[in-house]
Amino acid sequence: MGKLYIECLERKIKVRKLAKAVYKTLGQKARIKAEVVFESEDGIRSLNRDERGIDVPTDVLSFPTLDGIKGRLLLKEECGTELDGGYIFIGSIVLCDEKIKEQAQEIGHSEERERNYLIVHGLLHLFGYDHIKEKDKKEMRAKENEIIALLYPEENEEQGEKN
Repeated sequence: MGKLYIECLERKIKVRKLAKAVYKTLGQKARIKAEVVFESEDGIRSLNRDERGIDVPTDVLSFPTLDGIKGRLLLKEECGTELDGGYIFIGSIVLCDEKIKEQAQEIGHSEERERNYLIVHGLLHLFGYDHIKEKDKKEMRAKENEIIALLYPEENEEQGEKN
């Protein structure tokens, strides 16, 4: 039985439920691993400038290790990034605490909720999703919403009560 393991060596973050929701939504079967790293606003700005040519701080950056995997079932036999323990390493997600705090306040939800959304967003990038073209953006947002609904079912209940 496979799973998605999200490693963060810098601090303890609760992401087991999030990992299960992403794994289930994407229909994966293999043992898959991603890492989360936290960077300062200056640090993520430097990464954004160096990697994307955009000289501003951002909330999340993703660094996938595999190409062409969107919508595919990952098989360890086909992936060259297998690590000890049989996990397929799909990449790294870099988050910025300052942006998480700022955006959580703007939106009006917890920092944990904002961080979890950004991890989901980053994981989808690692799995090959993007939001450059409008069609792709709609597809990625639909996946994000499906995953967030699994993580925060009470938000769906609240939306239902408002309608």
